[in-house]
Amino acid sequence: MKKELNEILTTLLQLTFQGVDGVKGSVFFIGIGGIGMSALARYFNAKGINVSGYDKTETLLTKQLQAEGIGVHYEDNIDLADKNASFIVYTPAVPKNQSQLNYFINNNYTVVKRSDALGAITNSSFNICVAGTHGKTTTSSMVAHLLQHSGYGCNAFLGGIAVNYNSNFWSSSNNVCVVEADEYDRSFLKLNPDVAIITAIDADHLDIYGTAENVENAFIEFSTKIKKGGCLLLKHGLKRSNDFNIKDTCTYNATDTNANIHAQNLTIHNGSYTFDVVNKYWTINDVTLNMGGLHNVENIIAAIGVAKYLKISDNKIKEAVSEYKGVKRRFEYIIKNDELVFIDDYAHHPDELNALLNGAKNLFPTKKCTIIFQPHLYSRTNDFADGFAAALDEADEIILLPIYPARELPMVGVSSDMIMQRMKNKNVKVIAKENIAHYLMSLKQINTKENVDGVFITAGAGDIDTLVNPIKEILNIK
Repeated sequence: MKKELNEILTTLLQLTFQGVDGVKGSVFFIGIGGIGMSALARYFNAKGINVSGYDKTETLLTKQLQAEGIGVHYEDNIDLADKNASFIVYTPAVPKNQSQLNYFINNNYTVVKRSDALGAITNSSFNICVAGTHGKTTTSSMVAHLLQHSGYGCNAFLGGIAVNYNSNFWSSSNNVCVVEADEYDRSFLKLNPDVAIITAIDADHLDIYGTAENVENAFIEFSTKIKKGGCLLLKHGLKRSNDFNIKDTCTYNATDTNANIHAQNLTIHNGSYTFDVVNKYWTINDVTLNMGGLHNVENIIAAIGVAKYLKISDNKIKEAVSEYKGVKRRFEYIIKNDELVFIDDYAHHPDELNALLNGAKNLFPTKKCTIIFQPHLYSRTNDFADGFAAALDEADEIILLPIYPARELPMVGVSSDMIMQRMKNKNVKVIAKENIAHYLMSLKQINTKENVDGVFITAGAGDIDTLVNPIKEILNIK
C-alpha cells in the first residue's frame, strides 16, 4: 500500500515539475510555516497548484506566504483544512495528536512527510544536494545564487531566506535542483544527488541518532546515494574521510593547501575577504566575498567548486560571488558602521558558535565583543554544555537567555545556568528574554561607548530573532 501511494505521489509531482498543462488538484501543508515546508509550498504555488496549510503561530514568513496567494490558518480545526486536497504534506515537528493530521490519516488521504515530497520532486532532475551538521544553509544558498546569477538557472529549496531573493525558493526552466539536504530525521537519505557537498559531520541531533557514530554513519550512507557518474565535494579534514568511497571526490578547505580546492592570498578589508581560489588545474584570482567569517570563505569555495564542475565561466563566478548578500541569520549584518557592528546568527551548536565568534573577532579585532545566546533544546544543552561554555568564553561579555525548548519537555538539572557554571569567563549572566531591552537601555544610559559599542551578536535557533529589531532600535539610539 505504501509503495502504491508513493508511486501515485511521484507521478503527480513529476507532472507538476514538468509543467504539464491541465494538472489539477491541491496540496495541504501541516506545519506550512517551517522553513523547509514553506519552500515546498512555494514550489507548488509556482507550478499553479492550489496550496494552503496550517501552522501554530503567525510569523513574518507565513504572512509572506499569504501575500503570495497561499492560504494559511492558525487553528487546529478540521473544518479549516482543505478536504479536497490531492495529498497532504506534514513535518515531523508536528505533534502526533494534531487533529488535522489524524483526520487525513484516518480517512485514507495520501499523507507524506516533507522529505518524501522533496524526494519525489527531485526524482527526475539533476540534483545538487548540500549536507552537513552546520554550514549547509549558507553553502546551498551560495550554490543556488551562483547558478541563478550566472544565468545557468536552478530550482532552489533552501533552509533559510536568501537575502538576494528574499526567499527560500526560486524556480527556473533549467531542470536542476539545489537542495539543502537535512540530516534531521534522516530525511536526506530520500535524496539522490548528482553532486553532493558535505560540510561537516559533527555530533548533533543526538536525540534522534543516539551516538556521534550513528550521525557519521548516516552521512556516509548519504554519500552512497550519489548517482553513478556523480561527484562529492567533501570538506578536507573531516572525521572518517576515508570512509567516503566515492570515485569522483574533491576536497575543499579555506586555507589548507592539502585540499584539492583552497584559498590563497587571503586579505581582509572592512568586513570583506579577497582571495584566490586554487585548484591543481585552474585558479580564479581576486575573488571578493562581501560577508564575514572565515567559515564562509570555506563555504563559497565549495560553491565555486560546483560552479566550475558545471563549467560556469570564471568571470560569471567572480561577479556572482561579489553580489552574494548572504542568508538571513547567517552572519547577517544588522548594523555595520565605524562605531558599532551588530551581527545576528542562527548558531546553535558549539562549533557554529566557535566559527561565529572567531569570524567576528578576526574581522574586528580591536572591538569589544558582546554576545546574547539562546540555547536551543534541553537535550542539546545537556549534550554540549562544555562545548558551549568553551566557545562562549571567547567573547568579552556573555548574556545567556533561558533555553528555548521547541519540541521538548524540561529536563531535571538542565538550564542555561549549566553553561554559565562551566565557563571560565565570569563576565556572564542569565537574563530572561523579556528583560533584555530594559538591560540594554540601562547600559546605554550609563555609558554608551563603553558598554554597547563594538561588536554585538545575537545567536541561537529559537525565537531570539524576535529581539533583533528591538535591539537594533536601542543600539541606534544616540
